[in-house]
Amino acid sequence: MTTHNPDGEETGPPPPFDPELELHLRALQEFVAPDGYRLETLAEMRRMLQEEWPGPTDEDLRRDGRFEVSEVSAPGPDGAPDVRLLVCRPTGAHPRLPAVYFVHGGGMFLGDNRLGIEEVLDWAEALGMVVVSVEYRLAPETRHPGPVEDCYAGLTWTAAHAAELGIDAQKIIVAGESAGGGLAAALVLLARDRGGPAIYGQLLNAPMLDDRNNSVSARQMAGVGAWDRVSNENGWTALLGEARGGPDVPPYAAAARAEDLVGLPPTYIDVGSAETFRDEDVAYASRIWAAGGTAELHVWPGAWHGFTLDAPTAVLSVQARAARLAWLRRLLVPSHP
Repeated sequence: MTTHNPDGEETGPPPPFDPELELHLRALQEFVAPDGYRLETLAEMRRMLQEEWPGPTDEDLRRDGRFEVSEVSAPGPDGAPDVRLLVCRPTGAHPRLPAVYFVHGGGMFLGDNRLGIEEVLDWAEALGMVVVSVEYRLAPETRHPGPVEDCYAGLTWTAAHAAELGIDAQKIIVAGESAGGGLAAALVLLARDRGGPAIYGQLLNAPMLDDRNNSVSARQMAGVGAWDRVSNENGWTALLGEARGGPDVPPYAAAARAEDLVGLPPTYIDVGSAETFRDEDVAYASRIWAAGGTAELHVWPGAWHGFTLDAPTAVLSVQARAARLAWLRRLLVPSHP
């Protein structure tokens, strides 16, 4: 059956939600305005996020002494403030550990370097890794290229100071979720094109890649789910202003705009079948394969955007988190015949 979305465009109905996840989604939607995330209510959204999800404390991050936690300042881009980095390192003498350089989500306009870090610490605890989580300036107060340049400045500082952080500079994995996944993908492109730090792998969790916001899945999910087409438009507008959707958006703002995906590191992408980013994420993986690269793609049936963060105990969430950890394990500890 064909339906019309709010723009009058014809598209099929949205895929059904996983029944267990749908129960969690209904609870989440109590905190989201029925017309989506809007820039006019940004101050209120930020206040609610801070009150409802204040983020883990340093004591939480230490995990009963298993991690040493610190914050450091790296020089920012030219003329910009320093970039704050949250560093979580396994306790004890462990020289030259692999590292995850993490970029948090939040639609380009919400969050800080503690948002979503709990799962990243799970990876670090299981595999013996250092976590470096970057605090980038948020839109619309700071538009492109500010956020990605902040991420790049933090990455280059981390690589340059790898020895003192106990990091193996040859095994830095860039990871990000949602808007942070989009910034992570753009960051990897930027590092490749500038001859910056070598990236060992990239893990992109439901990445926000395409400012054009016109895929079938974007149209299907208009008015549906946790991050719909209206919210997505507002997120991209916050970052790009009037340039959003136009012909001159660079790949370092929206990675789907990249014409050349040759030379990217091994990539993991996952996304839900019932979310706005489904088609752009599937297309990105397909284009990496077409360019001769390595990518692992998971499309979780009936999953909505951010499901593992907001419904961590759901069966599908447990499976998705296990798949990410398994990919990291294979990347860092390759098997030999």
